[in-house]
Amino acid sequence: MFSTRGRYAIRVMIDLAQQNSDEFIPLKDIAERQDVSKKYLEIIAKEMVLGGLIQGASGKHGGYKLVRKPEEYSIGEIIELMEGTMAPVACLEDNATDCPRAEKCRTLSMWKEFYTLERDFFYGKKLSDLI
Repeated sequence: MFSTRGRYAIRVMIDLAQQNSDEFIPLKDIAERQDVSKKYLEIIAKEMVLGGLIQGASGKHGGYKLVRKPEEYSIGEIIELMEGTMAPVACLEDNATDCPRAEKCRTLSMWKEFYTLERDFFYGKKLSDLI
């Protein structure tokens, strides 16, 4: 299940992609179009800037813009930046320590299969597919 942070981040990215502009788009405009609190989007946008998904600028002509083309973003990278790992169990997370039960775990193959399906789905979807 994904939180509003992840869902709204995708909406911000779609909005920026739809503007198809090299200019910075004011966050207040995005907030109005997306019917989301500007204050909440400020928190989300800051995290996306720190994660390298978008670029921000302050001042009179400030706002946000994409740093890559929409087809170069996967939905999976947006979700993982905002939500953290998609791994359904701790033993499948990146840099997880070896589980002493892995060889006799009857559910591990199921979790691996689900994780592969989930990652392939979200990393296979591009931002450009949603605009």
